[in-house]
Amino acid sequence: MEDLETLRPVGSFLLSIKDYIYQACEAAITEHPSLSAIVADDHTQDPYFVRLPEICLDQVVSFQDWKPGLLATEADGEPTPDLDLQTLLATQHNTPFRASNPLWRACVLLDIEDKRQFTVAFVYHHAIGDGTSGKAFHRTFLRALGAINSSNQTKSIIKSPRLPLLPNIEHVHPMSLSLFYLAKKIFQAKVYSRRPAGLWTGSKVLIPSQTRLRLVPFSKLLVAAIRDRCRQKGTTITALLQTIVARSLFARIPPEFTQLVCTGALSSRRWLPEIITDESMGVWVQDYEETYSRAAVAPSDGSFPWAEARRSRKTIESVLSRRGGNASTSLLQFVDDFQQELCLSKVGKDRDKSFEVSNVGVLDPQTNPDLPSINGMVFSQCASVMGNAIEVSAVTGGDGCLVLAVSWQQGVVEADLINEVVESIKQELNSLDVL
Repeated sequence: MEDLETLRPVGSFLLSIKDYIYQACEAAITEHPSLSAIVADDHTQDPYFVRLPEICLDQVVSFQDWKPGLLATEADGEPTPDLDLQTLLATQHNTPFRASNPLWRACVLLDIEDKRQFTVAFVYHHAIGDGTSGKAFHRTFLRALGAINSSNQTKSIIKSPRLPLLPNIEHVHPMSLSLFYLAKKIFQAKVYSRRPAGLWTGSKVLIPSQTRLRLVPFSKLLVAAIRDRCRQKGTTITALLQTIVARSLFARIPPEFTQLVCTGALSSRRWLPEIITDESMGVWVQDYEETYSRAAVAPSDGSFPWAEARRSRKTIESVLSRRGGNASTSLLQFVDDFQQELCLSKVGKDRDKSFEVSNVGVLDPQTNPDLPSINGMVFSQCASVMGNAIEVSAVTGGDGCLVLAVSWQQGVVEADLINEVVESIKQELNSLDVL
């Protein structure tokens, strides 16, 4: 997973950029114990977290000069993606974490045109954080930048905090499973699961994986109009995006494919104890599914399917109302062999999901002009080897711009199809004011 921010520090610089970055990283490490956690025995059925005694920032933080494109665009103009940034993020998604190193790294892009701006790509393993965790890191990082004392010594070796890891969701919330749901899932997993007729899911599961990525930004003005339109039509941006992605796919895949299965991610933090908030780093998330039919999403009269967008919103609300009940993550306790059952046994077989839309929401802008601020933001994920054929990750930055990061595995979906779907998504969103 990756979050990316553009920071605009204010006032006079008393330290080097590296000093500011290192001190802010130290503050984040001190506050979030998951940043010093790594996984031991991950090749077994009983992996566990261990704490690194210290973190060498020289090994996890990198710097390079950069001429900005996407995040330097005026918010009310028509933004265009920065292809260099797109390449950097794709490269990071394809770069594994080395054993005994932290499960995160920070790539700092130094603006060669404006020394007061820089971009931080925070790259982290899903084992230590969900999508909301990326926003939490950047908020911690931003607060630290605004509180740095130039008299403090900058350290490259940071001692890990003695704070315990925050509890996982099963330890703080009853993740109940109904007997009917449990029996149904066990039957599907162990006995028989019928593949829906006409379901498109890209190619069969294959390894190894290489992630490809496209960034698709939308202006502040357009995002505000889309948000207003969603309110008028009784839906949300997330539900709308799901519907539009399905509609765009149906327009580009052969007509014999009549169904798509979408998954989404929901933060569970809203019903957890106060010890876990949106400022915490960890994994407190669950997924949900929505199915789309060609007939409903792409009606023959050419009208936009607002009813499908409203239905999608109701599905999300229904899952939220269960407050963690019947969550698929709760089924992991019944898995005997994680590598075999969840991974190796699926290679060469059809996948069962079409695409994912994961929207981590809005990063509120900094309103104090005397403090550093975050401008644009990107949230992206690596391709899902065993899961969805296409990943669509979304976030709205402090500049009001929405950025979609579309990722896919090379060989699973053709790049030409992705490009056509992206263009269709852009056309759909830009024409919503007349639909």
